[in-house]
Amino acid sequence: MTVLVLAMLPGAACSEHDLAPLPGEAAPGGETTVVDDTKFAFSNRASNLDDERSGEFFVGNSFFKQNWVQAPASTAGRDGLGPTFNARSCSTCHLFDGRGQPPAAGEVMSSMLLRLSVPGSSAQGGPLADPSYGEQLQPFAIDDVPAEGTPTVTYTEVTGRYGDGAAYSLRKPTYSIDALGFGPLAAGVMISPRVAPQMIGMGLLAAIPEADILANADPDDRDGDGIAGRPNYPFDPATGAAGLGRFGWKANQVGVAQQVEGALLGDMGLTSAMHPDDDCPPSQSECAAAIAGDMPEASAQVVEAMVFYTAVLAPPARREVDDPEVLAGRELFDELGCASCHVPSWRTGSDAIDPALTDQLIWPFTDLLLHDMGDELA
Repeated sequence: MTVLVLAMLPGAACSEHDLAPLPGEAAPGGETTVVDDTKFAFSNRASNLDDERSGEFFVGNSFFKQNWVQAPASTAGRDGLGPTFNARSCSTCHLFDGRGQPPAAGEVMSSMLLRLSVPGSSAQGGPLADPSYGEQLQPFAIDDVPAEGTPTVTYTEVTGRYGDGAAYSLRKPTYSIDALGFGPLAAGVMISPRVAPQMIGMGLLAAIPEADILANADPDDRDGDGIAGRPNYPFDPATGAAGLGRFGWKANQVGVAQQVEGALLGDMGLTSAMHPDDDCPPSQSECAAAIAGDMPEASAQVVEAMVFYTAVLAPPARREVDDPEVLAGRELFDELGCASCHVPSWRTGSDAIDPALTDQLIWPFTDLLLHDMGDELA
């Protein structure tokens, strides 16, 4: 959520001479931080990573960028796409390891997808999938397999005025699905759009001690500050039990490996150790009958390389941290209470995928908790 502040609040006004960058805030990733303001700023390995592991990083990068193809194919180790899918590669949605964007009205969704659910919960306690289309709409399919449908978005302009009279204009999206391949969506289906997030710093977030995250949880707002962050405990396919969620727009993945393997299946239709079966709901017989690649299609070696690559992508250094306007904005950020949810900094622990990520002062501006933002922002 973006807040536009058009007037200084009482008590927030400070002389620029009173303001200064906080120790360490210029380096969001601690010692992993890289200095890069080009379009490749999100594509660098941690600056303190041991050179001996750089090869693993670049192997993972190659799998991240490479297109997967339909099986069987001569490109052994890179086939198994689908049967239904959203993209052929990770970089389709995470271009240069950055975030995607919602499409314009009538455009194809190239870096955004639609999650589907119906009222109720699954056996694992998660969202209940649409019986004909599963948990995620996949608009593409391999040969001889029907695609699930074509997602579309239209926008309605919503206008209004701030308290000081300044006008604003917002776009309210409405999502629909055309050319449904397997009949209508279930009654009461809920559609949740998900824009591909940036990839940086995930290994650092995974290294924040769980106890530190839970110390900020206050689901019933017992302290009365109006903030009721709650942890999410999704099913963890690696352990067969629930675990603290950290990744995904609704904290529905426990760790980096779970996020990677979940995306391999959901976005590209690639099976892995955690997800050994193709995503073919009962009504999709052609999907179930399609020829698969090697099982699992994403081998342990491929997954390990992609997980390592994802975990050690480094945050770039902040720019203009000592600019008076930036510093004044930080003061307003605190005055408005933004930091109550967007916790500025954390210290990583000793449990990390690589020693480069341990004991780092990082600045991700998140509490890794869920907050009820109301029906219009859910």
